[in-house]
Amino acid sequence: MKHEIFTSLRAIILIPIAVLCMASTAKAQSASSAGMSQEHMQAEMMGSDAMKKSMMSGMDGMQKMQLSGDPDKDFAMMMKMHHQKGIEMAQMELDHGKSPAMKTMAKKIISAQKKESAQFDQWLAKQK
Repeated sequence: MKHEIFTSLRAIILIPIAVLCMASTAKAQSASSAGMSQEHMQAEMMGSDAMKKSMMSGMDGMQKMQLSGDPDKDFAMMMKMHHQKGIEMAQMELDHGKSPAMKTMAKKIISAQKKESAQFDQWLAKQK
C-alpha cells in the first residue's frame, strides 16, 4: 500500500516536470530560430532552469522522506512539500515570466497553495 501511494504521488510530481522540460526545449528552439540573442535566451532560460531544479529537489526530498505508514499523514507531508515547490515555481514565473496570463495564474497558485499548505500544517499538528 505504501508503495502504491508513493508511486501515485511521484507521478503527480513527474508530470509537471516533464511538461516544463518540454516547454523549455520548445522555447529554446523557437527563440533560436527567431534570431533571439544568446544573452536574452540565457536570461529567459534562467527562470526555467530554476523551476526545474526546484521540482527536482522536491522529488528528491519526497523520495528520501521516511514514510510513516499512515497514508493520510504521508499524503499530507508529501503534498505539503509538493505545494512548496509549486509556490517556488510560481514565484519564479512572477520574477522571470512575461505573459500576463501566466503571471495571473502564478499569483492564484501562490495564494491557493499557501492556504492548502497551512491546512496540511494544521492537520499534521493534530496528529502528533
